[in-house]
Amino acid sequence: MATDSTAGKPSFLRNILARVLLLGVLIVVVRFAYVVTIAGESCTVGEFCFFSLPENLNIVAGTAASTANKAVRVAPAAGHTRPDIYTSKDWIKAVHFYSSTFQRLISDGFLSPNSKSLCVETPIGQDVFALKEIGVKDSKGVYKKASKPLVIGAKGNRLPFDNETFDFVFSGGGAFDKVSRPLDLASEIARTMKPEGFVVVHTRAAKDTYSFNSLIDLFNSCKVIRSREIDNYDSLMPSIREIVLQKKRKFLDHREEEVSGGNSVNKCSVPGHKRELVRNAEPLIIEEPLKPWITLKRNVQKVKYLPSMADISFRNRYVYVDVGARSYGSSIGSWFRKQYPKQNRTFDVYAIEADRTFHEEYKLKKRVTLLPYAAWVRNETLKFEINRDPGQDVQDKGRGMGRIQPVAKSDRTFEGEMDEIDGFDFADWLKKTVTKRDFVVMKMDVEGTEFDLIPRLFETGAICFIDELFLECHYNRWQRCCPGERSPKYEKTYDQCLDLFTSLRKSGVLVHQWW
Repeated sequence: MATDSTAGKPSFLRNILARVLLLGVLIVVVRFAYVVTIAGESCTVGEFCFFSLPENLNIVAGTAASTANKAVRVAPAAGHTRPDIYTSKDWIKAVHFYSSTFQRLISDGFLSPNSKSLCVETPIGQDVFALKEIGVKDSKGVYKKASKPLVIGAKGNRLPFDNETFDFVFSGGGAFDKVSRPLDLASEIARTMKPEGFVVVHTRAAKDTYSFNSLIDLFNSCKVIRSREIDNYDSLMPSIREIVLQKKRKFLDHREEEVSGGNSVNKCSVPGHKRELVRNAEPLIIEEPLKPWITLKRNVQKVKYLPSMADISFRNRYVYVDVGARSYGSSIGSWFRKQYPKQNRTFDVYAIEADRTFHEEYKLKKRVTLLPYAAWVRNETLKFEINRDPGQDVQDKGRGMGRIQPVAKSDRTFEGEMDEIDGFDFADWLKKTVTKRDFVVMKMDVEGTEFDLIPRLFETGAICFIDELFLECHYNRWQRCCPGERSPKYEKTYDQCLDLFTSLRKSGVLVHQWW
C-alpha cells in the first residue's frame, strides 16, 4: 500500500503542472487575440506577446457581408493615438457601405481587383480599407493630415503622384462638397488619372441642375457615365448622389481652355440649366411706374436670388463686382454683405468707383479691392460730370451722381462740377479677372452708361462670365420733386430699359430690375 501511494504523487504533480501550463498558454493566446483583433495593435512593444507581427498586417473578414457582422480592425502605425476608432460602429458601418459600393462598381465594370486606386479627401481611410478588403490591394488614400497606414498626408491641389498613375479615383462622404477650391482638386485628379480611367464622386449637393452642371464642368477632361441617388450609411445624410465619370483619351487642360476662351471667338451659348433659372425668376415690371422710387424699391423684396433657387457649390471662386459702387455703405455694406444669400461662401469683392470722394474709406475695408476708375468700353480719358436732379439735396460732401463721356465727344455745355478721370475696358478686365467656373454676382449702377457697357459685354463674350446681374437702368423717369415732369438727366425711356432687361433674359442672363 505504501508503494502505491508513493507512485501516485509524481503522477498527480504532473497533472497539476500540465494544467497550469495549459492555462498559461490559454492566457497568452487570449491576450494575443485581444491585442491584435480587438485593440488593433501589433505585438511590437512587449504587450504580453512573445513575437512581433509586421506593422501592416491586417486581420480582416473575407467578404463585405461578414465585415458587418465581425469586428473589423486594421493595425495602425506605431504611435497611433486613436486605436479605438477602428472598433467603432461608425467605422464598421462605413467599411461595410464602401465594400458594397465598390463591389457594385466592380460588377458594373468601373473597377477591378487590378485597378491602381486612389481615395481623395478621406480623413481616416474607411474607403481605402474597404478597397483592400474586397481585393483591390493597390489602393491608397490622401488627406491634408496623414492617418497611417491607410492615408498619406497631401494637399488636394498638389497630389504627390505622377501623371496618369491611377485607374480609379474615389471621393466619398460628400468630401468634395467641402473643398474650398474644387477646381484645383479636380485638375489634380484629372492629371493623375489614366485615360479611360474612372472617377466616382459621392456628393450630397448636385441635386439641382445648376450645381450638378457646376460639378461636371470642373472635370472638363471627363464625360458623365452615370448619375443616381443611392442609400447612404450616415443617418444625417440618408441618401447621396453617386456620379461616375470617365476620363477622355484627349482633352483640353483647364489652363489651355481659359487662354483660348479669350481669343477671337467671343460668342458663348448659355446652357439650359441657366435658362431654367431665368424662367423661374421674378417677372419684369412691364408698365412704367408712376412713382418709380416706390415701385422699384418694393420690387426688391420680390427678387428671387440665384442662391435661393440653386446650390452654388462646386464653383472655383465667389466674386462680387459692384460697378458704380459709390460709398461702401451704399450697396456693399448695406445690401450685399447683409442681405445677399451667400450659402456661407466667402466672396472676393471688387468696388469700381471713379468718384474720388469715396476712395479713402475703401482703404480700411478688408477683402474689398477698389478700382478707382470708370467702367467703360475702352481705355481712355473721360469727363466725369457731377449733377443732380432738380430739388435734390446736397449729399456725399457736395457730390452728386456723375455721368461719364469721352473727352473728344464732350462738346455740349455743362454747368456744374466736372473731373477728368481714367476709364478702362471693363469687359476686357472682367474676362482677365474671373473664369467661367467662378460664381460672379454683379451690381451695375452707372448713370446711363449701361447702354454702352451691356452691348460691349455681349460683343466680347464677357456676359457669359456673369451668373447674376442686378441692373439699375436709368431713364427719363417721373420726378419726385415736380409732379408731371420727367428728369432731364437721361434721354432713354422706360420702354428702352425694358427692352434691355428683356434682351438680357432672352439671352439667358439672370438679370433683376434694381433700384
